[in-house]
Amino acid sequence: MTHTIFYLRPVARRWLLPLVLSGAFSAAVAQQASVADADRSLPNDLSVGVVEQTMKAHPVLASLGKWNYTRALTLYAIEKVYERTHDLRYLHYVQGWADAHVSAKGEIDEPLVDLDNMLPGILMLSLYRDTGEERYRIAAQTIRRRFDTYPRTKDGGLWHGAGVEHTHQLWLDGMFMSMPFLVQYGEMFGDQKYAYREASKQLLLYASHLNDPKTGLLFHAYDELGTEPWAQPVTHHSSFFWGRSIGWYGVALVEVLETMPKNDPDRPKLMALVRQLAAAFERYQDPHTGLWFNVVDKADEPGNWLETSASSMFIYMLSKGVERGYIEPKYAGIACKGYRGMLTKLIANPEGRVSVTAICAGTVVGDLAYYLKRPANTDDLHGIGAFMLMSEQMKNTPCARTNASR
Repeated sequence: MTHTIFYLRPVARRWLLPLVLSGAFSAAVAQQASVADADRSLPNDLSVGVVEQTMKAHPVLASLGKWNYTRALTLYAIEKVYERTHDLRYLHYVQGWADAHVSAKGEIDEPLVDLDNMLPGILMLSLYRDTGEERYRIAAQTIRRRFDTYPRTKDGGLWHGAGVEHTHQLWLDGMFMSMPFLVQYGEMFGDQKYAYREASKQLLLYASHLNDPKTGLLFHAYDELGTEPWAQPVTHHSSFFWGRSIGWYGVALVEVLETMPKNDPDRPKLMALVRQLAAAFERYQDPHTGLWFNVVDKADEPGNWLETSASSMFIYMLSKGVERGYIEPKYAGIACKGYRGMLTKLIANPEGRVSVTAICAGTVVGDLAYYLKRPANTDDLHGIGAFMLMSEQMKNTPCARTNASR
C-alpha cells in the first residue's frame, strides 16, 4: 500500500493517507471488489431471477402455504414483475395461489383475525384489475368491511391481533399489512374519503406512540395495557429498533402518499415522517457495505448482523421518496449505495435464478438478545418479496451499474 501511495500526486496523498492508516480505504476497496464480483456473476434481470428461483422452490402452490402476509408480500412483488415483463406464467402463479384460498363465490378460507391477514387483499385488487373475476372483488370487499368492526385501542389504533394474541397492541408491521390495501381499494372503488382518513389516522397514531425523536427511528411495538414484559413502564412502547418493522412502516408511508391527493391536510405530516426516516437511514447506514443492521442503531453490538429485508425496504422508501419529491435528491445516493451492498448478498444459481441471503426469520417483539439471535435465512419469503419490490423500484433511480436493467 505504501508503494502505491508513493506514486500518487501530492494532493491525492494528503487525503488518501489518513484513510489508509485508518483502514477505511482498504475496507472500501474490498467492498468495491465484492460488488464487482457479485455484479459479474448475476443475471441482468435480478427480479426475474428471484421470481424464477421462487417458482422453482415452490412449484406446487400448496408448498407456498396458506393465506398469510409473507405469501402475499412475495406474490405482490411477483405481480409487479409481471406488470413489467408481461410473462403470463407469473400472473398464473399469483392467481393459482389466490384461487386456492378464495372460492368461486369470493369466500376467503382464513378468518381476518389480525392485520397480517389483510395484506393478501392487495392481490385481490390486482387480480380483479387484471382478470375482471368477481370473486376477487368480493374478497377485497370483505377485507375492507372488516375495518368497520376491527378492534382498536382507546385512541383508535388498529390492534395488531384481534384473536388471542397481540390484542391492545400496535406493531409497525401492521401498517404495511393494512394501509396500502386500504388506499388502493379506495381508489379502485370510490372509497377514497374513508380510506385516506383512516390511513392517515393510523400512520400518525402509530408514530405518536412509537416515534423516537432522538434517533429518528421507530420502536417496534406499543402495548396499550402496559402488561407485556417488553413494554416500558410509562410509554408502554418496546425498547429496540428492529429493522424490518421500520421498513414495513416506511414502505407503507410512501405507498399511501403515492395516490393521496396533494391537497390532503395530513399529507405534509406524512411527508415529514418520510424525511425523518430518510435522515435516520442515512445516519445508520453501514459505511462499508451500504446495508443496515438487524437492530438498526447497534452496529457495534456483538452478534448484530447486516440484514437484507430491512435494507431492501429502506432502499425502496428512499428511492420512491426521491422519485416522488418527498425527500431531497441526495438520498438517491444512499439508496444506490444500499443497492450495491445488496448485490453482495445475492447468490447466482443455475439457469439465471437468484437467491437472497441474510434474511431475518419471522420475528415478534422481544428484548435485545432475542433480536440478535434471530436466524439469518436464505430465500425466506420476507426477504425475497422485499427484494423484488425494491429491485423493481430501483429501475427508476439512476445508479452507476454495469447493466442498467438491474
